[in-house]
Amino acid sequence: MDQRTKARAARAHRSEFSSAIAQICAERKIDAEQVYQAIEAGLLGAYRKQVGGETDEPLDPKFYYWAQVDRDSGAMKILCAPRLQPDVEEDESYDDKKITEVTPPGFGRIAAQLAKQIILQRMRDAERDQIISEYQSQIGTVVTGQVFRMERDSVLMDIGRGNASMPPVEQMRGEFYKSGARMAVLIKGIGEVNGKRTIIVSRADAQLVALLFEREVPEISGGSVQIKLIAREAGIRTKVAVASNNPAAVDPVGSCVGQRGVRVQEIIKELNNEKIDIIPYFEDPVQMIIAALAPAENMTVEYDAEAKAARVSLPKDQVPLAIGRGGQNVRLAAKLVGASITVVDEAGEIKGQVTGSEEYEIDQFELAPEVRERLVNLKLTNSNDILRFQNRLENCDDIDAQTKAAIVARAQAQVDKDTSENVLSRDIADGDKKSDKKVKKEKKSKKSEQTEEA
Repeated sequence: MDQRTKARAARAHRSEFSSAIAQICAERKIDAEQVYQAIEAGLLGAYRKQVGGETDEPLDPKFYYWAQVDRDSGAMKILCAPRLQPDVEEDESYDDKKITEVTPPGFGRIAAQLAKQIILQRMRDAERDQIISEYQSQIGTVVTGQVFRMERDSVLMDIGRGNASMPPVEQMRGEFYKSGARMAVLIKGIGEVNGKRTIIVSRADAQLVALLFEREVPEISGGSVQIKLIAREAGIRTKVAVASNNPAAVDPVGSCVGQRGVRVQEIIKELNNEKIDIIPYFEDPVQMIIAALAPAENMTVEYDAEAKAARVSLPKDQVPLAIGRGGQNVRLAAKLVGASITVVDEAGEIKGQVTGSEEYEIDQFELAPEVRERLVNLKLTNSNDILRFQNRLENCDDIDAQTKAAIVARAQAQVDKDTSENVLSRDIADGDKKSDKKVKKEKKSKKSEQTEEA
C-alpha cells in the first residue's frame, strides 16, 4: 500500500471518529466541544505520565504543553512551545512561532483508548444528569424504592429509572436495610455523594408520614381533613395534629384512624411499626399542649406566648407519662407546638425540660457536634440503642474512650431513671386501684347493712 493510499485510509478513519462523536453527542444531548476538551485534558495527563514514567516527573517548566484534537479529522497530538513568562506559574502565554509537536511514538493507541473511555464516561454522566433532571420535578413525593446495597453508612436504592442514596441522617432508627427489600421513600432532593450529583431519598423525614396519610386517608387527599402539625423521631414515634373543615360532619381523628384502625395500621406497617399518636388540633396553645402531652392527664399549663414557653404542672403519677421514656413524649410535644416545655410535679420540682429544638434523645447529652454527628451515623440516638448496640460505639475510632464511657454512663442513668419512674407510676396506679376497690367494697357493705335494717 503506497503512502497516498495510507493517508486516504487514515483520513477516512479519523473522519469516522469525529462523525461518531458528533452522532453520540447529538443522541445523548452532550456538548461535543466539552467532550473534545475532556479528551484533550486526558491526553495531556497521559503524556505527562508517559514522559514522567513511574516518578511522574513534571514537564519542563520553561515550556507550555497542550493536547490538540482536530475537530474535523480527529487527529490527536501533543504540542509545546516556549513560555513567554516562565517564572509565572499560572501564565499560559507562549511563543506561537516556535510550536513543536512532541507526540511520542506509539501514542496514538493510548490516545484512542483514552478517548473511548472519556466518551463512555461522558455518556454515563449525561444519562445520569438526564435522569436526575426528571426526578427534580418529583422532589417532595413518595416513591417505592428497592434496596440495592450498602455503601459505607449510606443505602443505595433503585427507585425506577435511576438510583438514589439514603445517607444515615435520612434513615430510620432501628431499621435494617436488606438487599432487595422494598419500601416507601420520600424524594428529598438532589445532593452530592462522592463528588457526583445524586438523588437523595429519606425514610426519616416527617413529610413522608404526612404523604402516607394522604395516600391512605381519602378525607386528607380530598381536603376535608388537614394535617396541621407533625413532629417525628423516625423509627420511634410520630405525633400528628389533625383538624376538620367541617367538625360536625367529619371526625378528623377517626378519619385518620379508620374503622378498627385499618388506615393508621397500614401506615404503621409501612414505617416498620413506628408508633403514631393522632391528636385533634387546637388554635389555643394551652389546649394544644395538653393534647400533645397525652396520655398524661390532670395537668395545669401556664403559657407565655411572647417567650413561647410553657410550664406544665402534673400529679406525681402523671409526670412519667408526660415526659415519656427518655423524654420522648415531652420532646415531641415541644417540637409539635413549637414551644419550650418545663414539666414540674405538684411540689414545683422540675422533672423535665426541653426547648423544642431537640431532634433526638442524645441532644440532651450535651455532646460536641462532631460526636453527635457520629452517633447519628451509627444510629445510636437514644439510650436503649446505645446500650443495646454498645459494640458499635466501642468500635468507633472517631470518639475517644473517655467520651464513650461518659455516653454509656449517661445512657445507663437514663434507662435506670425510666425504669424506676415506670415502676413508681405503676405502683401509684395499683395503689389507686386498690383504694378504689376498698371504697367500693365499703360502699357495698354499707348498702347491704342498710338493706338488712330496712
